[in-house]
Amino acid sequence: MTDTPQTSATTTTTISDVIVKLDDRIRLMSAVLTATDYPEKSQQRKPHGTHAHARATRKYLNDHLKHPAILTTQTLLDQGSPAEALFTLMFAYQFPEMRPLAALPAWVPAGYGDQLRAFHDATDLPGWWRKERLVWEKALTEVQKVFQKVNFKPLLTPFLGEISEQFVFMPNISYPSDRELGLHYDQHLVCIAPPPLAWGDSPPWPYDEETQLMHSYRVALNQYGKILLLRYLRAHAEKVSEAAQTELPVNDQFRLQYPSWEAQFAELFVTALVAMYLEENVNEAEYKAFVLMEKKVRGMNILLPGTVSVMRRYLQERGNKYNTLIEFLPLFPKQLRVAKRIVTL
Repeated sequence: MTDTPQTSATTTTTISDVIVKLDDRIRLMSAVLTATDYPEKSQQRKPHGTHAHARATRKYLNDHLKHPAILTTQTLLDQGSPAEALFTLMFAYQFPEMRPLAALPAWVPAGYGDQLRAFHDATDLPGWWRKERLVWEKALTEVQKVFQKVNFKPLLTPFLGEISEQFVFMPNISYPSDRELGLHYDQHLVCIAPPPLAWGDSPPWPYDEETQLMHSYRVALNQYGKILLLRYLRAHAEKVSEAAQTELPVNDQFRLQYPSWEAQFAELFVTALVAMYLEENVNEAEYKAFVLMEKKVRGMNILLPGTVSVMRRYLQERGNKYNTLIEFLPLFPKQLRVAKRIVTL
């Protein structure tokens, strides 16, 4: 039976090892962003078509742009607060009262929860979401189809050990409209993601569009994998420092985008995870399409197939030469350098 987003704070359905979910706390922060300059800034970063619901919400909230919750959020954005921090903060409140469930981070302005509750009530967001129920239901149903047979943990566990957290995927047809967010709270890893972007000003694709299935797999696995990997690297900082003595064979463009060794390794690792998942669980065509896309968009060339080759070698030798990824890590740069020369798509 499928739960649908009506007036409850949360709707959930469990699919494979990913929970597909809508949460009104997240929809509240998304609506708040709509009334700040965030939409304009996102278009400046990358012009793109947005979902009709996002545009309609901006129009619906037009009379509330000076609400204290909007002004405070705008100040936080102006101070450089990332969207990830704002959305993670929402899980620290009881909804809809917006009472803190625990001590809030020091950067949170006094009375912010009260402002958010007042904005929620003054704009009658529950009524607006009921009016827009069908488009939210459509997004939820599309994502449920996409994640019907998805199991990420068997791929991640040999690299990162046992994973106790629950994976959660939340479709978002409002803002951010151009990028996904990865959040970690309690025992949950959350990916909040818009539909796949189309070309130019065209509206985004449906989540379950046949030619766009890799979008949801990519953004979810990328966010879950990166959160888990960075935690793993921090827990083994000494070994990581040893491995970082040998530079990774990345080009200047990649090095400029990811200045630190850890950031470079994390990006290579999670991108290779996506490629491996597509090849092993979808099909060879999707794998090749993904590698080609990464080459075209980010200039990864043969670096991605090389990384996949090295990670597969680790899996083959795990339990013999190596028991854990951290034991293998100091050898990764050298093996990747060799793999770049001999691996082709």
